[in-house]
Amino acid sequence: MSTLSSTPRLLHVLVIALRWRLHEFAQGTRLYRPLALLAALLPRARGARGLARGERLRLALTELGPIFVKFGQVLSTRRDLLPADLADALAKLRDQVEPFPGAQARVTIEEQLGKPIAQLYAEFDETPLASASIAQVHAARLPDGRAVVVKVLRPGIAARIARDTRLLRALGNLAQRWHPRADKIRPLEVVEEIEKTLEHELDLQREGANASLLRRNFAHAPHDLYVPEVFWDWSAERVLTLQRVHGIPADDIAALDALGVDRKALARKGVRLFYEQVFRDNFFHADAHPGNIWVDPGEPADASFIALDFGIMGSLPEADQYLLAENFMALFQRDYRRIAELHVAAGWMPASVRIDELEAATRAVCEPYFTRPMSEISIAEVTVKLFQTAREYELTLQPQLILLQKTLLNIEGLGRQLDPEIDIWAVAEPILRNVLRQRYGPRAWLREIKRRAPEWMRQAPRLPELLIQTLEQAASGRGELTIRARELEALAANARVTQRLLAGGLFGSTLLVLAALLWTLKPQLGIAAPVVLAVLGVLAWWRAWPRRTSSTPH
Repeated sequence: MSTLSSTPRLLHVLVIALRWRLHEFAQGTRLYRPLALLAALLPRARGARGLARGERLRLALTELGPIFVKFGQVLSTRRDLLPADLADALAKLRDQVEPFPGAQARVTIEEQLGKPIAQLYAEFDETPLASASIAQVHAARLPDGRAVVVKVLRPGIAARIARDTRLLRALGNLAQRWHPRADKIRPLEVVEEIEKTLEHELDLQREGANASLLRRNFAHAPHDLYVPEVFWDWSAERVLTLQRVHGIPADDIAALDALGVDRKALARKGVRLFYEQVFRDNFFHADAHPGNIWVDPGEPADASFIALDFGIMGSLPEADQYLLAENFMALFQRDYRRIAELHVAAGWMPASVRIDELEAATRAVCEPYFTRPMSEISIAEVTVKLFQTAREYELTLQPQLILLQKTLLNIEGLGRQLDPEIDIWAVAEPILRNVLRQRYGPRAWLREIKRRAPEWMRQAPRLPELLIQTLEQAASGRGELTIRARELEALAANARVTQRLLAGGLFGSTLLVLAALLWTLKPQLGIAAPVVLAVLGVLAWWRAWPRRTSSTPH
């Protein structure tokens, strides 16, 4: 789409924004005065007078249509960039929109699945159960009688999204050029994030795969979290057929109380499920607002959650997952220096940051919270404040961490709705401690050795040759070597240490690999021999390691 063809839509957006008096967001820029003059010439939107700026922004996005509503929803997750009042207002956006005709849904289903509706479903209700900005949902029944829901993308939605995201990119370029805090807000990165989210939501096959994995992760505990079954023979890129489930929205407190649901137990379960998804499975529902989280009150004393809508899921790189878990544990223990060190180790902060300054800033954020009772402390709120403080030190956040932050806010908000006195910390800490022990403890280390042993065995015959080549290159000066000044100064003093480390380390590593191979390939020999070899390998490393850290290579 050319800039010229975008002009009418851009003017439409501009008029609506000015009628809701959103030009105030341009204060401090050169655009503010001309926008204020234009706003004075336009009638104020009905109901705009007296409203806070967040509410005016929310209503303006609603008037602009479903894609801008989706933009606002995604933007509401960026609490590291937005003031709290704007994030809270945008979080209220609901993309319930006018449904499209059921006959069009029927056409899409038949095109995608290649058969007439009558052959695909025993029953199909053309009146939708729900309609949102991207898709709508219809009730149906499979030929074997099972009740299902069929999610169908809106006709022409891909083209409409492409048009509006190009417009958002143009607006992002303007903000990047004119906004005085563009380097902090990073508008183009926000637009890219929105584009990626919308692209994922347009692929219902991807959503089905997300649902399938989450269901598998909790197959052992459907009484905790139930995920509807995906029917793949009735699903495609623009059509998704899921098992139909029934429940109560998790924030319908009156309905839960009427059925005698133990809300305190339910709140604890909700928090536990979140931390298990993030730190045990590394795959979490990242759109966990009450509309997507229902409660099955079948057993009021031990009610279960039902998950819906799997278009936005989150996961973390393994290193970030570990470092984040350690960050939370350090937070529980008020170890502020550890938090500062972990932020730098994770690469979220530049290595040039002074640890003592970051430690002091972290303490200033956290200590006021710890004067309250533990049941009143919000991990999510503390995390948001930490991220906002860290921005002063050039914090770089990955999209996965932003999704996690947003989900943490949703889950804690839901937990406190169910039980205002819940102690989030008491629920979360044992889960984190257990996950860290299981994933990074000695048994996990042994499992990793066992998993890698076949590859080591395949590479083992080449090790002597590679070692000889490396030593020959080092002796002849042909090997590439990068040395910092401080290392160069200490090179002579460290020569003997390096030789001892090389000899002892090679011997110790050989013993450890041999122990792993024996344990993996000859289990009938028992565990005694591998254990002895492993102990000897560790002792060899220990004997080789220098006793004085001052003589150790940096």
